[in-house]
Amino acid sequence: MTGDPAAGAARLRLIFMGSPVFSVAILDALVAAGHEMVACYAQPPKPSGRGHRVQPCPVHAHAEALGIPVRTPRSLRTAEAQAEFAAFGADAAVVAAYGLILPRPVLAAPRLGCINVHASLLPRWRGAAPIQRAILAGDAETGVTIMQMDEGLDTGGMLLAGRVAIDPAMTAARLHDRLAELGARLVVEALDGVARGGLRPVPQPAEGVTYAAKLDRAEARIDWRQDAVAVDRQVRALNPWPGTWFAIGAERIRVLAGEIADGHGEPGTVLDDRLTVACGRGAYRPTRVQRAGRAAADAQALLRGFAIPPGTRLCPVADPAA
Repeated sequence: MTGDPAAGAARLRLIFMGSPVFSVAILDALVAAGHEMVACYAQPPKPSGRGHRVQPCPVHAHAEALGIPVRTPRSLRTAEAQAEFAAFGADAAVVAAYGLILPRPVLAAPRLGCINVHASLLPRWRGAAPIQRAILAGDAETGVTIMQMDEGLDTGGMLLAGRVAIDPAMTAARLHDRLAELGARLVVEALDGVARGGLRPVPQPAEGVTYAAKLDRAEARIDWRQDAVAVDRQVRALNPWPGTWFAIGAERIRVLAGEIADGHGEPGTVLDDRLTVACGRGAYRPTRVQRAGRAAADAQALLRGFAIPPGTRLCPVADPAA
């Protein structure tokens, strides 16, 4: 480790481990802080898009553009993968939504261990989808925890945390961007504290543990038997992926945005000419929608070319891919 006189911060040899867009801002922050990025680990390229062409994940593509060597092992449990990881001689590994379990030899290889950027206020929302689960649950706030990793699922000691309020109109996309920005700032601060010996992990509380299960496409269908508040949270939490939808006959309509509205009736019944739909309690009005194969449009534009008159009952369709 050498000092960086310009910034006054420790300069470390780092391995970065991440895959989705969330992780890109964190990688950029480490580079901007002057750390030596000796390698980047990311998920293997996968078929994507309409043509199902094999493409690298966002972190893979970004790291290559920055000239950082990229590794995409399908597992880190083999002796060969572990030996290659250790051979980089990293001071620390920074992990942000990587997607693979890190076995003990990998966790122990860097001198300062592996440090995780997790998008929740641990121990709440350990697991794969903390951003979306926080919105679905109606949490008033969430945040980012910088954690010293151990072999458990997001159970390691906490180094730093920062909070973000979840306002009533916030989508998962907006919250994602806020948390990525916060995580990028906090991990740079945490690395410097750990390197200098002034920051030590604090055990997580035993109380308040919840798990953020991976999102499933089956969660995307709107169940109008829920109350309107729950429908609103579902639309915001699952934006942009997997999105939410309802069906009228054989037609599936995606709901990109909407609002809680006045009204009541049998759940799933269209109440007026503005596409206000009765819920189990209250009503919800989609305001931005999209038909299959069409561009997104305001609900009023949809209704001008696709009639959904008051009294219409919205119902699910049989679809094994839902």
